[in-house]
Amino acid sequence: MTTDPIADMLTRIRNALIARQDWVVIPASRLKMDIVKILKAEGFVADYHVEKTAPQTIRLQLRYGERKQGIITGLRRISRPGLRVYRRCADVPRIRGGMGVAILSTSRGVMTDRDARRAGVGGEVLCFIW
Repeated sequence: MTTDPIADMLTRIRNALIARQDWVVIPASRLKMDIVKILKAEGFVADYHVEKTAPQTIRLQLRYGERKQGIITGLRRISRPGLRVYRRCADVPRIRGGMGVAILSTSRGVMTDRDARRAGVGGEVLCFIW
């Protein structure tokens, strides 16, 4: 059991990208599923499947560009169990001038920084992806 499952998920994705693997398997949870849906919508991953076997897992198909370079060039965990990071709507960060995505957990669910600004809500900054 890990103390920070989001950091574990990001590390698994990062390691799979470095190893140039096509798929990565992650233990499933509702929060991780919401993050994976955002990654798919933003074009960072090609596809995902939820395996219904016990224990449930999420199987992510990673995207690569020309010469097998990963579409995801960086992942960074921001809020962690030892230090939670919350931002108001006006203080939600822009990542790489809008080229990256900040994922927030808000009162209206897990959403990107752009969606949070549009909805006028702040929340816990989970991670940055670019």
